[in-house]
Amino acid sequence: MIIKKIVLDNIRSYNHEEINFTEGSTLLSGDIGSGKTSVLLSIEFALFGLQPGQRGSGLLRNGEEEGSVLMEFEVEGKDIVVERTLKRGKTVSQGIASITINGDKKELSVTELKNRILDLLNYPKEFSKKQNLLYKFTVYTPQEEMKEIVLQDPETRINTLRHIFGIDKYKKILENSSIILLKIREEKRFKEALILNLDEDKQKLQTKENELDSMKSTLVTLVGELLLKSETRKTIEKEKEEVYKNIEKKNKFQQEIEKTKIMFLNKKEAIANNLRTIKEIESQIKEFQNLSIEESKIKLIEDEIKKLKKDREISYKENIEIVSKITSLNLKIEDSFSLKSKMSRLEICPTCLQNVDPVYKANVVNKSDSDISQFKKEIVELEQKKNLVIQNNSKIEGELSQKEKELMDLKILKTRLQSVNEKRLKITDLKKTNLSLEKDITLLEKHVQVLNQSLSELSKFDNIYSIKQEELNSSIKQERLAEIKVAELKKEIEVFSKQVKELKDKLKETEKTKLKLDYISELENWLSKKFIPLMSSVEKNVMVNLKSEFSSFFEEWFSMLVSDSFNIRLDENFTPIIEQQDYELDYSYLSGGERTAIALAYRLALNQVINSIVAKIKTRDLVILDEPTDGFSEQQLDKMGVVFDQLKVKQLIIVSHEQKIEGFVENVIKFKKDKGISGRV
Repeated sequence: MIIKKIVLDNIRSYNHEEINFTEGSTLLSGDIGSGKTSVLLSIEFALFGLQPGQRGSGLLRNGEEEGSVLMEFEVEGKDIVVERTLKRGKTVSQGIASITINGDKKELSVTELKNRILDLLNYPKEFSKKQNLLYKFTVYTPQEEMKEIVLQDPETRINTLRHIFGIDKYKKILENSSIILLKIREEKRFKEALILNLDEDKQKLQTKENELDSMKSTLVTLVGELLLKSETRKTIEKEKEEVYKNIEKKNKFQQEIEKTKIMFLNKKEAIANNLRTIKEIESQIKEFQNLSIEESKIKLIEDEIKKLKKDREISYKENIEIVSKITSLNLKIEDSFSLKSKMSRLEICPTCLQNVDPVYKANVVNKSDSDISQFKKEIVELEQKKNLVIQNNSKIEGELSQKEKELMDLKILKTRLQSVNEKRLKITDLKKTNLSLEKDITLLEKHVQVLNQSLSELSKFDNIYSIKQEELNSSIKQERLAEIKVAELKKEIEVFSKQVKELKDKLKETEKTKLKLDYISELENWLSKKFIPLMSSVEKNVMVNLKSEFSSFFEEWFSMLVSDSFNIRLDENFTPIIEQQDYELDYSYLSGGERTAIALAYRLALNQVINSIVAKIKTRDLVILDEPTDGFSEQQLDKMGVVFDQLKVKQLIIVSHEQKIEGFVENVIKFKKDKGISGRV
């Protein structure tokens, strides 16, 4: 991986800045607080976004709503551009994230972009959730963080290094194996309890199978008895059905008699109704014989109604015009009052910006008063006119209502006179209908006599039906008792069959459990006596080899930075042990430069070890050192050129305010801060 360019917008102390990088060694130079470290933080943000616990407000410039970082870099011939944004809401959060690979741009979620970057850098998948540990200890570790690792308690340091080396899997394997072993032993005890009653269950199964066979034999006998009782019941039912057919005939005759009587009464009632109707119609005919109506009178009233409606329409329109004029005059009065009020307050003309003449103001006010008086006078006249129009409307409405009622009465009378001939014809029809009804009544009386005779002959079957019903009820009861016995026995057989099946299934599962118990016992023995000791040995050997390689690199780098009077090594917890003339020195007694040398040597050794373990990562050609010479003496600073040469990386980026470092690098980018804004010099 080689960084080519980074563009900062509203990031920390930067407004807008574009920084270009080349291969080789580059120094980011400037006073403390000039914005050098902000560039390194922006590189990490561009690659991985905000880290757990990292606040976006620490990157976004104070007072700005949005900010962004764009970084261009190269990985194995691929030109890659990554852009991430920050936006301020209730908190500062990550916004749009995008990646462009060889000109093909895609917008991704924050998490998707991080995973895509890890894939491009060929970082192992297990490092995706480790807060960029691999990046921190192969590319960029702030010097103070490295000092903290050196000073950590041994257990914390070992766990951190396990994460960094990617071998924490051994510890997890051992922890998980212990958990699994505990679960296996619990499962073993549980399964031993399950197979405890295996022989007893086998004996119980044999007993229940014998009882089940006996029940099935008894069931065959009961089913035979049930079939005999069922046949008896069916015979009685057939005899009862034959009797019932005769009863149904009797019921039909009875229904026919009732129906005939109803028809008889209906026809009698119809004759009476027709006679009443004839009498009413004759009375109506007599009433209308002396009435007459003139067509010309109807036409005259219709013409008068048309004229009244036209007058009403004209009056309505006149009323609307008067109301409209009154509304218009009221608006003019409001405008005059408004003008009068404005003129009384006006001191300077808004157009010419001159003082307004009092005489002119008085004239305008007087003119407004005159207009208001005139408008009110006109309104009074219009109100009077409107009242007259309303009175006229009421008069027209009354006349119109009276004429319409008169017209309606004449039309009703005309209709009644036209129906007299129809009524005479209806009387003739009703008399003919009554003659026909009287003949029907005679026939119905004869039909009822025949039906009563047939009904008398069929009445004897009612008693026979009652006897057969009692015989059937008794037969059904006997059959039901037999059915209950069969059903109870079947239910008992079903329950026993279910119990037998459950016992068989239980025995089958118990046999399976016994086989699983044998397997679990073997697995427990293999885990406790073979696998766990093997994993412990593997982890120990890996850590020993890593410690040996790490210690060798650490001694080599430290010897470049510090005089030969010191001896340094790592103990089994990767803690630096410093000795001088066979005496072990406490870390707190070392000078600031010596502490920095230990942290820097630890950092460079760690970089070499990780790159040798994870050989395929794509960041091995890039190293970033942040203030690597803090507290160094002049003699130590002189040795930094040799250190940089020994790193042998394609791109080395150093952040330092030491001017002497400029002589050891190929490129220098200087920064300064002016009035709170950082930028290149």
